[in-house]
Amino acid sequence: MSQSAPTREVARRVFATEFNDAGFTFTESDDERAPVYALLPTGESANRVFFVGTLTEKEDVGEDSEYWRGRIVDPTGTFFVYAGQYQPEAASKLRELDAPAYVAVVGKPRTYETDDGTVRVSVRPESITEVDAVTRDRWVVETANRTIERVAAFDDGNEYARMAREEYELDPETYKAAALSALEDLDESDGDELAGDGSAGDDDAPAGDDSAVDEPTETPEL
Repeated sequence: MSQSAPTREVARRVFATEFNDAGFTFTESDDERAPVYALLPTGESANRVFFVGTLTEKEDVGEDSEYWRGRIVDPTGTFFVYAGQYQPEAASKLRELDAPAYVAVVGKPRTYETDDGTVRVSVRPESITEVDAVTRDRWVVETANRTIERVAAFDDGNEYARMAREEYELDPETYKAAALSALEDLDESDGDELAGDGSAGDDDAPAGDDSAVDEPTETPEL
């Protein structure tokens, strides 16, 4: 049986505070088409990421053609997404959305170096889906759990944790603290911050099913 069909990488759940520190990228082969991974400071590789937050700003920053930039905030920080002619569905969604709005994003990490040597991290979105407050809250809970699990396993000797220790001068406990703070924020909030938000959505979605984000035109299940 042929095994030539490409498989999609799992989209990792990650908070903005950790994602923005993931400036080191690598490949695992010399093949010019080998996937590029961002190294998460908690010791995980990420070719694709999955996050949910509030779209607070959007802007067409293109010159000759549309090139949309979106600012999406989660409880720990800010993601920046960029979509143009090569991401037509995501660009169209950014064009249509009115901020503020809750959105779920699946996309590829991208890094670039500024003139002063600072590495910036952003996302090239594969899909952007408007969601509700319940979906956002479920994502926060599950992402906090995943983050805490990665930190707990950091000293167990996995190869990505070793790489993170070599590449970053960052304490993984920082991200555990951010995850716990995000959970506390949920407990203290009174639910939806966006007036007129819709229904709760699919409460029967299986928590922790990362494969669900592989449907780019549908709301990722949490």
